[in-house]
Amino acid sequence: MQKTALIAGASGLIGAQLLPLLLASDRYAKVIVVGRRPLPQVHAKLEQRVLDFDHLEEHSMSLIADDVYCCLGTTMRQAGSKEAFYRVDYLYVVTLAALTARNFASQLLLVSAMGADAESRIYYNRVKGEMEAAVRQTPFRAIHIFRPSLLLGERSEKRAGEQIGAVLLRILHPLLLGPLRKYRAVPAAAVAQAMLSAAEDDGGGTKVHLSDEIARSNPL
Repeated sequence: MQKTALIAGASGLIGAQLLPLLLASDRYAKVIVVGRRPLPQVHAKLEQRVLDFDHLEEHSMSLIADDVYCCLGTTMRQAGSKEAFYRVDYLYVVTLAALTARNFASQLLLVSAMGADAESRIYYNRVKGEMEAAVRQTPFRAIHIFRPSLLLGERSEKRAGEQIGAVLLRILHPLLLGPLRKYRAVPAAAVAQAMLSAAEDDGGGTKVHLSDEIARSNPL
């Protein structure tokens, strides 16, 4: 029986790569996109739900799916403050996970970040780690956490720091061996493919997918 996928963050770098994969997959009869603004895509499988993430609880009955893909995330610069960053990268993500799990979703596939650690002194990494710890408590049959390094791909918004970092990591790529492999930059398209592949495995439990594993398993 074909399933329903729900994706949050479909306009972002990974989400934009993931959405067409979900629409093309025989696994899904329906793909629900939740976001603040409608996307331009039109597809027979696609249903768009425009909603306010600050009031997700009010939209609980619109959040019913088998597989939940969460690509939500921002940066400190984009958010403008620690409070705004925390709201997007922790509250929105954890609330979405809790509500969809309550609606009996089976799998959560979540984009986090390399270095996520609830004990980190770095605020970004600490929030990501706290978010991961919270979603691990939700009763999904399977939880897949993806921790990519620097993402490669065309963004709608140019980020000078990430562009410079991408160039440097491309130069250093051959030198990042052994335990340093996890620092290699990874294409956003590879992360998207890894997320769909993990869902299709239909396994159970919680698994963390690191950047080098993602790139190695999904060469582009």
